[in-house]
Amino acid sequence: MRERAALQKEAMDMLKKTSRTFYIPITFLDPTLKKAVASAYLCMRAIDEIEDHESLGHNEKQQLLLATSKMLLNDFNPKEYEELVAPFNNILPEVSIRLGDWLEICPTDLVETVKAYTGEMAEGMAKWVGKNWQVKTKEDLDEYTYYVAGLVGVMLSDLWKWNADIDTDRELAIAYGRGLQAVNILRNKEEDSERGVQFFPEGWTRADMFDYAEGNLAMADKYIKSINRRSIVLFCKLPLALAHKTLKALKSGKEKMSRTEVEATVEEVQAEVN
Repeated sequence: MRERAALQKEAMDMLKKTSRTFYIPITFLDPTLKKAVASAYLCMRAIDEIEDHESLGHNEKQQLLLATSKMLLNDFNPKEYEELVAPFNNILPEVSIRLGDWLEICPTDLVETVKAYTGEMAEGMAKWVGKNWQVKTKEDLDEYTYYVAGLVGVMLSDLWKWNADIDTDRELAIAYGRGLQAVNILRNKEEDSERGVQFFPEGWTRADMFDYAEGNLAMADKYIKSINRRSIVLFCKLPLALAHKTLKALKSGKEKMSRTEVEATVEEVQAEVN
């Protein structure tokens, strides 16, 4: 393993490269939470890249995700993980190959929390790979969005409790993640259809998915009201503000927000929370 300070810098660089949307709010957090949330995000991104990989077959994805889940839910051994992904080193992105490094930067008290949620997510993703991501009912949609995003909300709530003794409602935390994911589903509908993936329940129109997204985002707004630490409110509020505005852009026929609109939203949220 590399020296911890160098690893932390590499982790933040990787975060910036893989998701500017989450990189900015993570920088608002205090140092301990910043390390924990960066570690968690990169671990979850590592398995997400396996689930979404274009060149891996369904069986390979399931085997990798289930084996990773098992390691995370037991005594994770970085060497064993390296051996697991070694046959795919030429096609997997760096963020997936370096899962062990991302756990290394996590504050010791929180490693088990990050491992547990990432392990559960990997298992859930493997299940949906097996279903070829064919959502048929609202219950299916709720289950899929729970595994890939609602779990993030619950994990973050555990981190807020540990760091600042903040109590939040579990269902609102799940809705926070679900709402963000529903916006992504709307944004990526055509691309998903092209690869044979169906996240709209049978019989649902675009308007139904907008209702689903808006309902969950309204619960996410309530979730934030239960948080009383400025840095954490800033962290939670920015992705939520971007989701609300992306939804508005999609309704007006745009594909996404412009970079200028994103930057303006960052400034607005910071001004609001001051």
